[in-house]
Amino acid sequence: MTLIRAPAVERAAPAAPRAYLPALVTAALFTFLFARPALLLLRDWWSNPEAGHGLLLAPVALWLAWKRGLLKEFQPAPVLGALLIVAAVLLRTTADLAAELFTLRASLVLAGVGLIVYFRGARQALAWWLPIALLVLSIPLPELVTSTLALPLQFKASALGTKLLEWRHVPVALAGNIIQIPGHQLFVTEACSGLRSLNALLALSVLMGGLWLTSWLSRLLLVLVAIPIAVLINGVRVFLTGFLVYFVDPKLGEGFMHVTEGWLLFLVSLVLTGAAAFGFRVLERAVAARRARGEQHASA
Repeated sequence: MTLIRAPAVERAAPAAPRAYLPALVTAALFTFLFARPALLLLRDWWSNPEAGHGLLLAPVALWLAWKRGLLKEFQPAPVLGALLIVAAVLLRTTADLAAELFTLRASLVLAGVGLIVYFRGARQALAWWLPIALLVLSIPLPELVTSTLALPLQFKASALGTKLLEWRHVPVALAGNIIQIPGHQLFVTEACSGLRSLNALLALSVLMGGLWLTSWLSRLLLVLVAIPIAVLINGVRVFLTGFLVYFVDPKLGEGFMHVTEGWLLFLVSLVLTGAAAFGFRVLERAVAARRARGEQHASA
C-alpha cells in the first residue's frame, strides 16, 4: 500500500498586528476628543423634548449608511480629510472654551466626515449625504436660535387660531400670544409654538426627499412645503384647543388630552408632507417620461 500525501494548501498569512495599528490609534484619538460631545448629544436626545427626534434620526442615519454600503471604487483623500479633521478639532476646542453646545456637537459630525474623506474619499461622503444630513438635523439648535424663532411662531399660531375661532363664531380677543374667550384665557407658550414639530417635520421631509425623490429641486421644494404645513397645523391645534375649551370642557385644553391632540395633529402634518412628496414624485416621473419621448422623437 502506498501512502499518497495530499498537496499542501497555501494559507494566507494572518495580518500583522501593525496593520491594525493606524485604525486603533484613530479610534482611540477620536474617542478621546469627541466622547464628551457624543455623550452630551445623547443626553439631550433622551431628556430634551426639543431634541427627542434625534433618537429616531440617528439609528435611521446609521441604517441608511449601512444600506448604501461602501463604494467599490474609491480614492482616499488624506489631505482634504486631514484638513476637515483639524477643522473639527479646532471647532471642538473653541466651542468647549466658549461653552457653545451646538458647535461642540457639530464638530463631532464634521470629524466623522473628515475620517470618511480621509480613508474613502469625497465620493463616499457624497454617497452618504442623506445619513450625514440626518445626523446634522438631529443636533439641537442653539438656545438663541430657538428663542428667536419661537416667539414669532407663537404669534403666528395665536393669530391663525384666533381667525379660525372667529370663523366658528366664538367671541375671542387676541393680545400677542394670549387668547381671551369668555370665561377662559389661553396662553400660547413656547412649548406650543410648533418649533418642536417644525424641526421634526423638516428632518422627516429631508428623509422623504432623499428616499423617494431624485431631483435636488424637488427635495428643496418638499422641505419648503413642510414649513407652511407645520405652521398651519399648529394654528389648527390652537383653534381646536380653544374650540374644545369653549364648547366642551376646559380640561381638554391641558394635560394628557392636550398632548394627545398635539401628537395626532403632527401625524396629520406628516401625512400632508408625505402627500406632497408623492405629488413631487409623480411630477418627476411625468417630466422624465416627457424627456424620454422627446429624445426618441429627436433620434427618429
